[in-house]
Amino acid sequence: MADELVHYTVTGGIATITLDSPHNRNALSAQLRRELSAALESARTDDAVRVVQLTHTGPVFCAGMDLKEARGAGSGDQGVNEFPQILDQLWSSPKPVVARLAGPARAGGIGMVAACDIAVAVPEATFAFSEVRIGVVPALISLTVLPRLQARAAHELFLTGEVFDAHRAVEIGLLNACVPAEQLDAKVAGYLKSLSLGGPKALAATKELLSRPRPATPSEGFAAMNELSAGFFASEEGQEGIRAFGQKRKPSWVPAE
Repeated sequence: MADELVHYTVTGGIATITLDSPHNRNALSAQLRRELSAALESARTDDAVRVVQLTHTGPVFCAGMDLKEARGAGSGDQGVNEFPQILDQLWSSPKPVVARLAGPARAGGIGMVAACDIAVAVPEATFAFSEVRIGVVPALISLTVLPRLQARAAHELFLTGEVFDAHRAVEIGLLNACVPAEQLDAKVAGYLKSLSLGGPKALAATKELLSRPRPATPSEGFAAMNELSAGFFASEEGQEGIRAFGQKRKPSWVPAE
């Protein structure tokens, strides 16, 4: 049996999913896609998991689809057909997902970064929507990337395929933060800890809320949002949070140190 290309561990409520295929720059090969999807499903269904960290070994986060496997295949046999499931698992995960990038991302790799809730990279990380330069279209990743990116930047970078750095990625909305390599783990750990303090059901509902279409005016949305808000105030989780606040203790859902 081939060695696994994706590692999955759970510690203190944090599921860490590690891409470990440095020989091909963590490209999205059939084996890596299969194992990554399985790891994301494990994180979703494990009640012990509160938040998810997506990280990597080697100098590159993810180079996108494995072009060696794509060579010569018909449209129905392309590995990209399996990629929507992974992007959707990241985007719709009820548990927040944090991407940790110690190196570059390209094409589909950027699509995964955009699908995560929070993304942090080192200054040495670079990015490029390289699809047009090999005659393909960044179609699937547009569904996760375009909600993040400034419109002008998206037009420029999707059409030119030019490389841009992590500082610009922060400016245009792809990343939350760019920090020196020696601060990367601490920065990511800070996000993971903050996210683990939220109520599991409240976090899931808030993620869903962030993805909803906005009403044309606030007044059109007040009724639905009031129902959602009041329901959570009265819920078991909401009442536990209110009691914990009054008793100056951590709610029951906060993982032990």
